[in-house]
Amino acid sequence: MNEFVEAMGQVPTGVTVVTVKDERDDVGATVGTFTSISLDPGLVMVSMESAGYLNELLLRRDRWAASVLSAGQKAIASRFATAGRPGARLLLAGTPHHRGALSGALVVDGGVAALEAETVKVVPAGDHTLFVARVLAVDYVAPGLAPLVRLRGRYRPVG
Repeated sequence: MNEFVEAMGQVPTGVTVVTVKDERDDVGATVGTFTSISLDPGLVMVSMESAGYLNELLLRRDRWAASVLSAGQKAIASRFATAGRPGARLLLAGTPHHRGALSGALVVDGGVAALEAETVKVVPAGDHTLFVARVLAVDYVAPGLAPLVRLRGRYRPVG
């Protein structure tokens, strides 16, 4: 299994923060598997560890937001990846953000792109769950910014 982890670490992945609004709090996590899967209709997919709390919330809440981070947002990625982290509002204190109009979820400003989505299909996949979602809105796109990627276990800017 260690060889598999090492092999997959050689594949660069964009760094995205996924957030969802719960009745009590806002919850979010850094994910490494977020991708477009269809242009018509616009569909995206996120893979979440099945044992995580965000996975549990996404099974109950259909609407969520994804903020694709820029090269200067390593600290945000690290905050949302830390085990036992507090709610998303505390993690974003002092960081520009806003609430998505359609999902109610927190959207991180200053990334390369952000969107709101609604889950249309849930697929169990080993120790993860795949959430296929219809894109409700593209919140912003900033093509002039370099994206943040994860490669070989580290966050790295592209460009």
